[in-house]
Amino acid sequence: MTSIAKASRRDTQVIGLIGSAHFMSHFYIFLLPPLLPLLTDEFGVGYAAVGLAITVFNVTSAFAQPPAGFLVDRIGARALLIGGVLLSGVAFAGIGLWPTYGALIFFAAIAGIANSVYHPADYAILSANVDGERMGRAFSLHTFAGYAGGAAAPLAMAFAIQFWDWKVGLVLSGVLGFAVFALLLAGARLLNDRRPAAPGQCAPAAQKQNGGLSLLLSTPILMCFGFFVLISMSAGGISGFAVAAFLVIHEMALQEAQYALTGFLVGNALGILAGGYIADRTVHHERVAMLGFLATAVVVFLIGQLALPALAVIVAMSVGGLMFGVIMPSRDMLVRAITPEGQTGKVFGFVTTGFNVGGMLVPLLFGWVMDNGDPRWIFWIAPIFMIMATLSVFATRAVQTDYRAAMVTRND
Repeated sequence: MTSIAKASRRDTQVIGLIGSAHFMSHFYIFLLPPLLPLLTDEFGVGYAAVGLAITVFNVTSAFAQPPAGFLVDRIGARALLIGGVLLSGVAFAGIGLWPTYGALIFFAAIAGIANSVYHPADYAILSANVDGERMGRAFSLHTFAGYAGGAAAPLAMAFAIQFWDWKVGLVLSGVLGFAVFALLLAGARLLNDRRPAAPGQCAPAAQKQNGGLSLLLSTPILMCFGFFVLISMSAGGISGFAVAAFLVIHEMALQEAQYALTGFLVGNALGILAGGYIADRTVHHERVAMLGFLATAVVVFLIGQLALPALAVIVAMSVGGLMFGVIMPSRDMLVRAITPEGQTGKVFGFVTTGFNVGGMLVPLLFGWVMDNGDPRWIFWIAPIFMIMATLSVFATRAVQTDYRAAMVTRND
């Protein structure tokens, strides 16, 4: 086997292992929401009380993720990722084995902490192992695996409830996590997260350069953080509230509105795969992001303003999802481009926390719109966030150039 073939095979193995971990991350994120009606009956509490478990999960994950990024760069991603998968499995199996309200909140907090390691560890390992010419596809498959995990969670729980009950379903979900833990443990030798230093360069020095809190508070990284917040708010507004808006705006049946949202999500997943190939064939990732955002913004805006039949809404949402998905691998490549060597964990750990921040803001803003305004505003606000994200991409690239020039001058 040639060295190129060996490298390609190794890349495939690493992507597969990291993809399986990211699958479990999103699988666990979407495991509890479909169970809310059952949990209210089980514990004799309201939706707000059981919803607190999801809030606790997201809050602990958001607060733990930046420190997890620092730990990834300090002690290595491999042990944290493998441990995080194991702890996630323990947490969700624990909810099924100890079905009390107190245990639900406790294990939700543990699961959130466990979930915090995935993004910083995944990106650190991929960046260190995968050949640069395949990095865009690696990022796209990583993101796609997460989407697949999120889609599989409600289906898995529906199957478990049909044959057993929700408690058995959560225990089996924990067992699935243990299986992935064993898979990662078996392939641990492949999960290196340290690139060899350049010839004549001391590895520790390379890793210390431009590191620490000052890196995260630098303008390029803060702008990337804002970029992720805007992505989260634009996508979250559509996925969370489009169905309800369609019932009013287009007088669609609930099933038709759900088909439209499904079209957006499926198109998003397919766009992510296509975006990986595009990202590997260009260095102008900001242009890919700009075109994807602007095209999606136009489609989403028109869906909200035009009188369209249900079929046209479903097709348009699918097209919008496809174009939005194309952005994702280029998004990750943009962050990677501004990340100093040896700092991948903390940078991705910090900027991807923008997803959590956006997720916290979306229900407040878009929920207020649905309660107090015209549902068409949903299709004004989401495109505005997309346009703001487009502007932030170009501002990030411009600031990145100035920042690198300043760092070169300082190092000289």
